[in-house]
Amino acid sequence: MSGKVIEVAAAVVLRPDGAFLLAQRPVGKVYAGYWEFPGGKVEPGEPVADALARELHEELGIEVRSSHPWITRVFTYPHGTVRLNFRRVTEWSGEPHPREDQAIAWQRLGAPMAAPMLPANAPVLASLALPDEYAVTDAARRGIPRMLELVKQRMSAGLRLLQVREPDLDRERRLAFSREVIALGRRHGCKVLAKEPVEGADGLHLTAKELMALRERPAVPLVAASCHSREELEQAGRLGLDFAVLGPVRHTASHPGAPALGWRTFQACAADSPIPVYAIGGLRRADLGEAMRHGAHGVAMISGAWAAG
Repeated sequence: MSGKVIEVAAAVVLRPDGAFLLAQRPVGKVYAGYWEFPGGKVEPGEPVADALARELHEELGIEVRSSHPWITRVFTYPHGTVRLNFRRVTEWSGEPHPREDQAIAWQRLGAPMAAPMLPANAPVLASLALPDEYAVTDAARRGIPRMLELVKQRMSAGLRLLQVREPDLDRERRLAFSREVIALGRRHGCKVLAKEPVEGADGLHLTAKELMALRERPAVPLVAASCHSREELEQAGRLGLDFAVLGPVRHTASHPGAPALGWRTFQACAADSPIPVYAIGGLRRADLGEAMRHGAHGVAMISGAWAAG
């Protein structure tokens, strides 16, 4: 087998209701009968976005109006190595229909999935399941009772991913607060990550310094890390973390001395990441579209997550 890497544009075609499209490889192709995200090879010199639009027109008869970079995964099959450049397609014209003798099916996370799935695509489902908002607690500034009230309100309204980050609380109060937040998360179906091992937490959120000191992924279900550079983000990808947070995009009160990356640098750092990257730093929910256009999976927020309160 040659060492050449085959560049592929892969589409996560997303309906507003959260359903996404899979296609079954037709008879005559390698892995015939397996399901995958639609797409195809990128021609030499062809931008990935253009390749994706071309392939979706050829395969599904749709015209892509809006697609955003997401993650890039490299996978080696017996017949060759592919680099899957995933883009999330959120706007298109026309109704998807098979034009190359392949079957297609709209799928939903949490429901029975089309099978068998191509090995390279199956791990992508875990990344796709991550919500587009990652809230971060702010109890030291708002007060523990008020913070718990806001957490309960947001979880009741659908918040599904939260980090307990309270460096200004002493350890005893921080652990007690963390346990209460974890209990709320269990009740409302929200995953809670802590900055330190806490019984019942769904995972661990590492600092950049902790991340760079690691040689292997911690043995917990969910692991994320704060990153401020491409080097740190590459380390998170090598370790196989579930996601990373990159910033600050803008200047923030929580990190007053930290230089802001801005969207252009954020996009350059996040490009080709194998794991989802949340943008953080002075952001609000209204910034989600801008974040996605620059390659973010979603937005992580401290003040912005609780602004309504």
